[in-house]
Amino acid sequence: MKTLENLLTELKEVCAGLVDRRRSADCTYTMADIGMAAFSLFFMQSPSFLAHQEVLAAGRGRSNCQTLFGMEKIPSDNHIRQMLDGAAPEVFDGLFLKAVAAAEAADGLAAFRRLDGRVLVALDGTEHFRSSKIHCPCCSRQQHSDGKVDFFHSFLGATLVAPGHARVLPLPPEFITPQDGAEKQDCERAAAKRWLTRVGTTLAPLRPVYLGDDLYACQPIAEAIQASGGSFILTCKPSSHKTITEYLDGAELTEHRQVVHQPGKKSTFIYRWLNQIPLRDTKDALIVNWLSVEILNAKGRRTYHNSFVTDLPVTAETVAELAACGRARWKIENETFNVLKTGGYNLEHNFGHGKKTLANLLVALNLLAFSFHAVAHFTALAWRNAVAARGASYRFFEHLRTITAYIVFPTWADLLAAIADPKARPP
Repeated sequence: MKTLENLLTELKEVCAGLVDRRRSADCTYTMADIGMAAFSLFFMQSPSFLAHQEVLAAGRGRSNCQTLFGMEKIPSDNHIRQMLDGAAPEVFDGLFLKAVAAAEAADGLAAFRRLDGRVLVALDGTEHFRSSKIHCPCCSRQQHSDGKVDFFHSFLGATLVAPGHARVLPLPPEFITPQDGAEKQDCERAAAKRWLTRVGTTLAPLRPVYLGDDLYACQPIAEAIQASGGSFILTCKPSSHKTITEYLDGAELTEHRQVVHQPGKKSTFIYRWLNQIPLRDTKDALIVNWLSVEILNAKGRRTYHNSFVTDLPVTAETVAELAACGRARWKIENETFNVLKTGGYNLEHNFGHGKKTLANLLVALNLLAFSFHAVAHFTALAWRNAVAARGASYRFFEHLRTITAYIVFPTWADLLAAIADPKARPP
């Protein structure tokens, strides 16, 4: 558990470095306590965690906030919201990257590597708040035909994924918010270009290959990916890429077939590709390689079809893996956003909107908790044993928030041992 404990210590240091926004001299809570208190709610997946710890502290003189999260005092929910509103979510970017480094140091990224040692980074946007009444300067606006205005928050997510790997590792988000001096409303593509400039260059040593839906298969995004030191495999729909469709019309495509046998199932994979075609109809068009994958069942009926553009070489030896990597883009929706919204993290719940940056800041902490959980799984056998003992992740967190409401654990090792072994004697 040393890796998790080190990450929590570094998080506390980052929280302590937040702008001290205490409004009165008699405030006894440090910004470290305030930041860690907010994070603990997401890490423990328990909105009532702080309330339970206050009861423990009153009866036993200490709580799990002190022993597990290094807090001196427990601030109230309202005080946390008041103090954090105005802090920049980007201050936590370094912790996401340190989580990736910690996973790599423990060989946790080995299962993510594909295409001769590269990592896959899926990009996609998602919404996490919408209201017709509550709003702040960071809100985007949607005007309906009936005159009604919706205010909403969304962000660009980035996640390490891999085909055939059930785990994902989230990276720093880029929030889609009104930009200073911009006439148009912020959008997903603009956020992607900012993210690649801000974070992409840091990931370059991992040789990232960026995955995205058809929205990203355009020259500005492709050039931004290459400028950051990465490569790309992007979904390419014929309806939105007329130049590519014209090149494919009548062209002799190279084809490769594979028959895959699984228990009770037979599938035929048909790959087709065409190299060195322009991404758009301009003189400065980026030259890309196009590939498609079609899957037929045992009766010859098509069950899947998609096409992609990439700047990586497409050959008979690489086309199957390239297509599998391109399809892994869905993992950011199924195993990141869906888990965050329905798997205990409650991403769409309004934990506090605030008047400035609070809504986005709390989302950043929620994503960071998800990242730390993934790193704990990769680096700590005790964590994996505790989860396995409960049978499923959601049962593990049920047990986690239940026993910490009644027992104070000196260390994370003691807590996980108690979950893994029901007969263990409480400390």
